[in-house]
Amino acid sequence: MTAKNGQLYQLSLTGVLGGLMGVFVTRLFGANRLNPDDILEQVKRQFRQESPIEGAWIEKHAVPFQKFAVKSRVYYGGINRYEDDQLVQYQFVADAETGSVLDIHRL
Repeated sequence: MTAKNGQLYQLSLTGVLGGLMGVFVTRLFGANRLNPDDILEQVKRQFRQESPIEGAWIEKHAVPFQKFAVKSRVYYGGINRYEDDQLVQYQFVADAETGSVLDIHRL
């Protein structure tokens, strides 16, 4: 192996190892989670299709969640709106990675 080929091999190996470390760190620190504000906007859009909303909130930190055998990390949030002249509150649970609403109920 010539010096030039050895350097090219070393650079390629370094690039591959760097890429693998990037994937590991991304998964370790949860960088693949969606922004909670984006999830809240998605839920608000869905509620607005039925009627105007009065207020909304979402927690900024994902927490562990388990429903039966399914485990994930989720954000809790809520929506307030008027129904028949009464303020009604809903609480929802959204998957932190996909933004899918896993559960929603009227309080």
